[in-house]
Amino acid sequence: MRRMTDRQIAIAVAGLVLVIFGSIFVYQGLTNEDPSAASVRAAVVRSDSHRLGTPGDGKVTLVEFLDFECESCGAAYPFVEQLREKYKGRVTFVARYFPIPSHRNAENAAHAVEAAARQDKFEQMYRRMFETQPEWGEQQDTKAPLFRSYAEDLGLDMDQYDEDVTSESVDRRVQKDVADGKTVGVSGTPTFFLNGKKLDVTSAEEFIAAIDEALAA
Repeated sequence: MRRMTDRQIAIAVAGLVLVIFGSIFVYQGLTNEDPSAASVRAAVVRSDSHRLGTPGDGKVTLVEFLDFECESCGAAYPFVEQLREKYKGRVTFVARYFPIPSHRNAENAAHAVEAAARQDKFEQMYRRMFETQPEWGEQQDTKAPLFRSYAEDLGLDMDQYDEDVTSESVDRRVQKDVADGKTVGVSGTPTFFLNGKKLDVTSAEEFIAAIDEALAA
């Protein structure tokens, strides 16, 4: 993957800021309670949360609560991939499920990705979902058969996949991420946390500076 220049990253971040603040994909039914700082830190990232690629040295962690059917998450995906390249080995990137109920196939997609994760193919299925989102997103018929074909393409044990994708264990894993998201105040996707704190930025410079400041601390 070609490394981005600082100017390219700034432009990409500017677009991402608009995506984050312009997101209309909201999860209803959240509580109004303000979680304590300790509970937020614990719920933002768990020991079993999915890390993308090689984790960094543990000093800086960027967590995204995402919905694979969310157009804003799809728009953010290329930028996150570029950030991963830029900060490889220095920042740990974590992806957490937060399917929005109004999206017909959001949970199906999350279950498919988690079933793939049970066979050590989390990142491969994560990529496939975002790369193909325009083909299946915002449709009302179930896309579970399509997602199954992705699993076949990845060479998964299909008997195991079929068992896992509809299992209570996989559903509990997805819902645990949703519960943590609600605990820390996630109300739409994508929502990012940097070292346990929600990343609220109003400019490209602030986004980049937040990561760089965390690295320099």
